[in-house]
Amino acid sequence: MRVLAAMSGGVDSAVAAARAVDAGHDVTGIHLALSRNPKSYRTGARGCCTIEDSNDARRAADVIGIPFYVWDFSDRFHDDVVEDFMSEYAAGRTPNPCLRCNEKIKFAAVLDKALALGFDAVVTGHYAQLSTGDDGLIEMHRGIDHGKDQSYVLGVLSQAQLAHSLFPLGDTTKPEIRAEAERRGLMVANKPDSHDICFIADGDNAGWLEEKLGERMPNHSGDIVDAESGEVLGTHRGTTAYTIGQRKGLAIGRPAPDGKPRFVLSIEPVSGTIAVGPREALRIDRISGIRARWCGTVPEVLTGTVQLRAHGDEHRAKVTVTDAGAGTVEIELLDPAEGIAPGQAAVIYDGTRVVGSATISATARSEALG
Repeated sequence: MRVLAAMSGGVDSAVAAARAVDAGHDVTGIHLALSRNPKSYRTGARGCCTIEDSNDARRAADVIGIPFYVWDFSDRFHDDVVEDFMSEYAAGRTPNPCLRCNEKIKFAAVLDKALALGFDAVVTGHYAQLSTGDDGLIEMHRGIDHGKDQSYVLGVLSQAQLAHSLFPLGDTTKPEIRAEAERRGLMVANKPDSHDICFIADGDNAGWLEEKLGERMPNHSGDIVDAESGEVLGTHRGTTAYTIGQRKGLAIGRPAPDGKPRFVLSIEPVSGTIAVGPREALRIDRISGIRARWCGTVPEVLTGTVQLRAHGDEHRAKVTVTDAGAGTVEIELLDPAEGIAPGQAAVIYDGTRVVGSATISATARSEALG
C-alpha cells in the first residue's frame, strides 16, 4: 500500500514507519506542525510540537530511507484542540486534548488529506492492535504492553477510519521498541517520552488557562463551600485551577468536623462556586454520556468494562445506548469509581476490544452507595 507515516519526532513513530517499510509498503513520512509558534508551546525534546522534534523526525526518515514532509495543521489544531480545551475548562469540564487531537487532527484532517492524495492508510506509533473480526469488520484491541496501551485515546475512531489505519507497535513492549530503534541506528532510541499537555510549555495547566481565558471566564475567583451544609469555607483563585477529586491546594484552613480531608466534588464556573466534601462522596456508579462514537456496530446493551482515564483502571459496567442518533448512553458501573469529572472520556471495552467511547456529561450515586 501507499502509506503515510505520521512522525512526531519520538521513538515510537520512527519505529512504526520503519516497520511499515519492512512490511513492503511505499512509505512517506510527515511531521505535523501543530503550533503557530513552536516556541510558544514547548521547548526541549519532549516528543511533540517543537522544532527539535521536527528535526528528529526528519533525521529518522533519512535513516529509514523514506521521503519526508512537514504539514502545517497549526490553525486546525488551535481551533479543534486548543480552543476546545479552553472552552471545556471554562464550562467546568475536564477534557482530554490527546483524545480530541486523534479525533479531529490525526485521524480526520490528516487521514482525509492522505486519502485525497492517493494514500491508502496512515501509520502511527500508537500502542494498539487491529484485526479483522468474524463479521468482516476491523477490530481495535489493547496493545500487549498494558503500561503503554493507547487504545483509550483511540476510542473515538470509526470503522471507516480504522480501515485506513496501521498500528505496527501493538504487539511489542516499549523496551523492545527502544532496543529495535537502537539496532536500526535511530538517534531517538533513548529520547524521553512526552508527558503532560503538549501545548502547555511549562506544564502549569492552571496558570496557562488563567492567562489564555482572561475575560472569557465570568468568575476568576469565588467561594469554596461545604457540599452538605453550604457553609463557605474559603475562596479560590479561579475554577480553572481545580478538577474533580482534587485534594491539595484548597487552602480552606480549618479541618472538617470529622478530621478528614476534603476533596473537590463539583465545579460551577458561572457562579464561581466550588463544592468540597469527604472522599466517599466522590464515589459514583452512574454515568451519562454524550457524543458517543463507535468503532463498529452500535450495541443496544453491552456488559463489559469502561476505562475513565488514560492508563486508568477498568471498571465492570453495563452500557445502554439510549439514543443512537443523538449519541447518548447510560453507564452503570458495577465497580464504582472516584473523582470522575464531566468532559472526560468513557471508553467502552468488550474484553480487549474497543467498542466505542462517549464524553461524560454527568455522574451520579445510586442509593446503594448512600
